[in-house]
Amino acid sequence: MIKLNVAVLILGSAVLAASPVFAFEKAGCGAGDCRDCHALSKEDAAAILKDKVDKVLDVKRSEVPGLWDVEAVYDGQKVPLYMDFSKKYLISGSVIKLANNEDLSEQKFVSMNKVDVSRISLEDAIVIGKADAPGKIIVFDDPECSFCKKLHPEMKKVVAKHPELAFFIKLFPLPAHKGAPAKAKAIACIKSKGDNSKAEAMLADALNGKPLPEADCDTDQIDKNIALARELHIGTTPTLIMPDGRVLPGFKEADKIVAALKEQ
Repeated sequence: MIKLNVAVLILGSAVLAASPVFAFEKAGCGAGDCRDCHALSKEDAAAILKDKVDKVLDVKRSEVPGLWDVEAVYDGQKVPLYMDFSKKYLISGSVIKLANNEDLSEQKFVSMNKVDVSRISLEDAIVIGKADAPGKIIVFDDPECSFCKKLHPEMKKVVAKHPELAFFIKLFPLPAHKGAPAKAKAIACIKSKGDNSKAEAMLADALNGKPLPEADCDTDQIDKNIALARELHIGTTPTLIMPDGRVLPGFKEADKIVAALKEQ
């Protein structure tokens, strides 16, 4: 799950209480949708948040009563924020819809940060499923990642039931896993020779803690994958990239992966 830091920032002075008599007015907040009495333009939001975000992209009415959805850029990444109608409070964090336990903030974050899948070369990718399957899911994977180990049988379950789908694994060793770069390079060398089955078997061995032979080629493919992940703001494994460019970090069960595809 994507985690956002929770912060409530006081942006101004206290709001004055309205007189009760206004509740009986025929033309006013009490007569219709209270949101009709409030406005927040993109320019207004940019002025209010000028010292807190890099850029304001859009402002919309939130489905949460009393809040505006503010789409912004912070530290080079798009983030969903919420501002109240008084324009005195900014909220950054998970907003949960209690009726179905949906994380509205996470869904918004994912939709805002789609990547251009055409930028991702699949020539070096280890394929689970049919390489010519129309539905291609890209996975950034670390050969020493315990959650990647859990994901692999789930991917096989998906392709067994849905032959129109395939997973393309990009090897992405994390700095915390000291042996991962050498293992990733060894697997990349085998894949570069066109032996997908052997490369997949070696990856499975690595995920199960088995030793791998040293790389028998000189390749910079792993360095390229690491650089690409950095450009795409990917920092964890496994990370799935759906065909429409949505980035879903973390382990997912087979049925959750298929369900996510239907949300496109």
